Amino acid sequence: MNGHDLARIGIAAGERIRVSTRRGSVELTARVDLTIAEGMVFIPFCYAEAPANRLTNPQLDPICKIPEFKFCAAKVERVDTAG
Repeated sequence: MNGHDLARIGIAAGERIRVSTRRGSVELTARVDLTIAEGMVFIPFCYAEAPANRLTNPQLDPICKIPEFKFCAAKVERVDTAG
């Protein structure tokens, strides 16, 4: 995420966060990336420990089987790690 976005919602880089959409949620570690536009979240989709594909539309091109361009509305919140 953009550092301004993280600061606005009170999350620091390195903290555990939950990213949720209407299709599911994943937990991962927040990271600041200055190349990400404000208001955007980027999650690589190739890691089993943060399966971003659970959050987006599962549609494939019917002929080539290429995934649809993946974007959707998402909620970001801190994960309570106490206790």
